[in-house]
Amino acid sequence: MLNDAMHLDSSRLASRTTLGVGGPADHFAFVQSTDEVHEALRFARSKDLPVYPLGGGSNLVVSDAGVRGLVLALGTRGVEFETRGTDTLVHARAGENWDDLVAVSVERGLAGLECLSGIPGSVGATPIQNVGAYGQEVADCIESVEVLDRTTLEIRTLSNEECQFAYRDSFFKRDGADRFIVLGVSYRLRPQGEPRIAYAELKKALETRNTTPDLAEVRRTVIELRRGKSMVLDPNDENGRSCGSFFVNALIDAERLAAVRAAGFDPPSFAQADGRVKIPSAWLIERAGVAKGFRLGPAGISSKHCLALVAHDGARATDVIAVAHFVRARVLEAFGIELVPEPQFWGFDAWDRGLPLFETPS
Repeated sequence: MLNDAMHLDSSRLASRTTLGVGGPADHFAFVQSTDEVHEALRFARSKDLPVYPLGGGSNLVVSDAGVRGLVLALGTRGVEFETRGTDTLVHARAGENWDDLVAVSVERGLAGLECLSGIPGSVGATPIQNVGAYGQEVADCIESVEVLDRTTLEIRTLSNEECQFAYRDSFFKRDGADRFIVLGVSYRLRPQGEPRIAYAELKKALETRNTTPDLAEVRRTVIELRRGKSMVLDPNDENGRSCGSFFVNALIDAERLAAVRAAGFDPPSFAQADGRVKIPSAWLIERAGVAKGFRLGPAGISSKHCLALVAHDGARATDVIAVAHFVRARVLEAFGIELVPEPQFWGFDAWDRGLPLFETPS
């Protein structure tokens, strides 16, 4: 039962994020059923508290001051498989471990999620961020998303179209922010389908194998690639305390790309349907002079991947934010391109163009 005595100390809240930083939450509830979600929301409404749904904590930075409100950890579990024509619908509850779901789908010969192997977090977070990697994203196969409307406490089912997916974006991050809690996601997968091998780095890695890659081989290769970048959870990895890619890849117009090339750079670029061009932010960061392994106090850049900001021993959230501002300022100065942060930020009061406010180090 929820009550006024429910508090969470900072160490426990920090331990629920992969970055491992953050102060206390005023209230905390671990819920394992839809009824418990309802109960938690009623409690928050009675106290006029903001609610922060928590999944795997892999795309999250919590302020050192903590969270004023109710942190709602979703522990709902359950996976069902349904044949629908020639496809299989996989219905998964929000609290299911994401990589476990990918693994069981691959074991069953279901194509559609294999390139998303090794990504930490929970099922409920995948539609919010439109999780993607190695040429695949969940928008490609999400059939529908079951949500709870916080304002009416009614359960609704949103179609793929209603989710308004875009690059690392969705309706849930825009108009639906602070309104819906994801309860479950249904994915439409292809039995005995061919694996998706579209990403150049993945293609190159698979070319070294002597067999035609199946779903399992693609999954193994993706995990190997991610491990080589410290992008899988490993408590023994010096880069282990991160929230994955801290910035999304840059989307720029043709004029900005021309300016970058005129300055003597030839970045890898990928044309987008809306006329813009995508440039890997890791490339921009390195060419701006911020190298792998860079440190600014107890936080810094992964020694294996420039997009991952790492919290070392003794680091606080403010240290990580300082590194983020430093990196973004260097890229802006070098290329005139402003990086867009990817994680969620909880408990911060002031903002500077999408990042929590912090004085940028010189």
